[in-house]
Amino acid sequence: MPNNDMKESVSNERLKKAQEIASNPTSYKVCEGCDSIVGSAAVTCPNCHGYRFDSEPSRVVDQAIYLGARKQTSVTVEDLA
Repeated sequence: MPNNDMKESVSNERLKKAQEIASNPTSYKVCEGCDSIVGSAAVTCPNCHGYRFDSEPSRVVDQAIYLGARKQTSVTVEDLA
């Protein structure tokens, strides 16, 4: 079971990434299939393989804030390695 320092570190990393995305939303887009945030050059979502995205900057910022403020629930590529 992770200790509080590890949980806090993960939370801080998520917040830091959310701030990075929110400060430059035109470099990202939100997958309409799974609500993941991906780079603007992505053709398909690496998580759900969807191909429909919302690149509206306000949507990207809202999603970054939402995801940065909550615990990770999705499975990542690193989880599967």
